[in-house]
Amino acid sequence: MQFILIAYDGTDAEAFERRMKVRQEHLEKIEVLKSRGEFLAGGAILDHDGKMIGSMIVYEFPDRNALDKALQDEPYYTKGVWHKVEIKPFRMAIFKK
Repeated sequence: MQFILIAYDGTDAEAFERRMKVRQEHLEKIEVLKSRGEFLAGGAILDHDGKMIGSMIVYEFPDRNALDKALQDEPYYTKGVWHKVEIKPFRMAIFKK
């Protein structure tokens, strides 16, 4: 089952610094999920100036409980980067040529 996560960083003065402090750890976690086929697509949400202010990720997990378990050690989730998180079931469109 696929899920889309849309998460926004905090808006306090330290928000960007908090993101950058754990960014490498976050990317390493994504690589693990990607190698297992659990990360399908994603990237940073940007403001009008190109500054990272959040994340969008499409995950593949058997169910929501499995995703929630994976998020228990997601650095952006556990270390206060993401302040507003929305997760919904999702279906990636497949276009045939």
